[in-house]
Amino acid sequence: MEYKIRILWDDEASVWTATSEDVPGLVLESGSIDALIEKVRYAVPELLSMNQEVKTANLHFLAERYTEAYA
Repeated sequence: MEYKIRILWDDEASVWTATSEDVPGLVLESGSIDALIEKVRYAVPELLSMNQEVKTANLHFLAERYTEAYA
């Protein structure tokens, strides 16, 4: 099964956050997107197991970062 993971940049906190409507309880953050993806890869199977769902998961990451442009 494929699980969509949304990664957003929080400019105020200077961290990336990961959440998912497909994985109940997934809320992680990190200053590095690579470190965050690694955290998600370990957390998702644990959360799915806790929710008694499928243990094998294909993760689809969508990362977004919005910044203001200054003239």
